[in-house]
Amino acid sequence: MSGENASPERVDGETIFAVLRREILTGVHPPGAAFREVSLSERFGVSRTPVREALGRLQHERLLERATRGLQVPHLDPQEVIQIYDLRIMLEEEAAGQAAQNRRSADLMRLEALMERDRALVDPDNQAQISTNLEFHAAFWAAAHNRVLEDLLGRLSTHSVHAPHSTLSVGHRWDDALDEHGALVDAIRNRDVQAARDIARRHMETARTLRLQLLRDAAVSAV
Repeated sequence: MSGENASPERVDGETIFAVLRREILTGVHPPGAAFREVSLSERFGVSRTPVREALGRLQHERLLERATRGLQVPHLDPQEVIQIYDLRIMLEEEAAGQAAQNRRSADLMRLEALMERDRALVDPDNQAQISTNLEFHAAFWAAAHNRVLEDLLGRLSTHSVHAPHSTLSVGHRWDDALDEHGALVDAIRNRDVQAARDIARRHMETARTLRLQLLRDAAVSAV
C-alpha cells in the first residue's frame, strides 16, 4: 500500500488509524482495495494488535467494510450517495450561516490562509484536491462554533469519499470551487448570513449534480 510509513518508535493503533484514515479520505486507496493485517504489520513495523485496533475503528466509521477476502474500502451505493448529499446540502448551508454569525478573527485567518494556499496550487492531482477541499470545509464548519453540527458534517463527509475521482476533477470545477470558497469566506467575513447560506447551498448542489453524473458515466462504462 502507498503512503508514508510512520516512524517505528511512534507507531501505535492511533497513529496507524490516523494514517490509514487520511489515505482513504484522500483517495489513495480506491473502492475495493483490500486491507490485510499481515501486510500492514510489515508496513508499520508493529505486531498485528495495533493494526487490528486501527482497522476496527476504520470499520466502525464505515471507511472499511467486511468482504470475502477480509476488509476493503467500500464501493459507492448510488442511493446512499443521494441521501448523503441531500443531508450535506442542508447541514453545510446551516454551518455557513452560523459561521457568518459566530466566526472569530482566528477563524478568518485560518480560512484566508487556506484560500491563499489553494489558489497557489498548480494543477493539483485528485488526491491533493480532495485533501485541500476537506480541510477547507472542516475549517468553515469549525467557524460555526457548533460542535454537534461539526461532528455531523464530519461523519457525513467520510461516507462520500469512496470514489476513484473527486467532483473537483470534472472540467473546470476546481477553479469554480475555489471561486465559490472565496465568495463564502467573503460572506463569513462580512457576517452576511443569507449570502453565506446561499453560497454553501449552491456549492453543494453543484457537487451533488456532478457526483451523480460521474456515477451515471461509470454505470454506462460498466455495461
